[in-house]
Amino acid sequence: MNEYSSKLLESAVKELSRLPGIGKRTALRLSLHLLREDPLVTRHLAEALMKMRDEIMFCKRCNNISDNELCDICRNPKRDEHTVCVVEDTRDVLAVENTAQFNGLYHVLGGIINPMEGIGPNDLNLSHLVERVRTEEIQEIILALPATVEGDTTGFYIFKLLSPFDIKITTLSRGVAIGNELEYTDEVTLGRSILNRLPFDEANRQ
Repeated sequence: MNEYSSKLLESAVKELSRLPGIGKRTALRLSLHLLREDPLVTRHLAEALMKMRDEIMFCKRCNNISDNELCDICRNPKRDEHTVCVVEDTRDVLAVENTAQFNGLYHVLGGIINPMEGIGPNDLNLSHLVERVRTEEIQEIILALPATVEGDTTGFYIFKLLSPFDIKITTLSRGVAIGNELEYTDEVTLGRSILNRLPFDEANRQ
């Protein structure tokens, strides 16, 4: 027996429950909430989601999500172009920005090396990172990757990849707990980890 009185409601719940962190109960609550709202609310939500999906870009310089070819951070002349913070994805850019302790640029890898999930170096935005180091006046690369085995593996791979270049490579101090994702680290701890960053080889010996 169908638990929903409407197939249309069931379909909406099914689609909403596909989202991360949204179970069927929450999806049902959201669906019923939208039914009670003015139809324009649902229409505006649907239009905003479709517009985001169809028109959003990836910055051609750092690979962060953007509304234009270059994101607002890369276009900002007040940012320090000599320092680049390498992160896993856009969520980490937001996490670092929220600390207000970093004024450089970013490079978004689009993932980390994870053989168990079939993700290798060729699946990441690494060749462009090498190209940026070769062509831009970058003096320091900060490896702001998850404090996990996969994050450390990715960091070591980048360290070896960039070793031919005369460039400073640092990583976050271990104020970020082992096993933590950046987006779940509180802003104060993450901010201090950025300010107290260590040379990458020294961090590996800890």
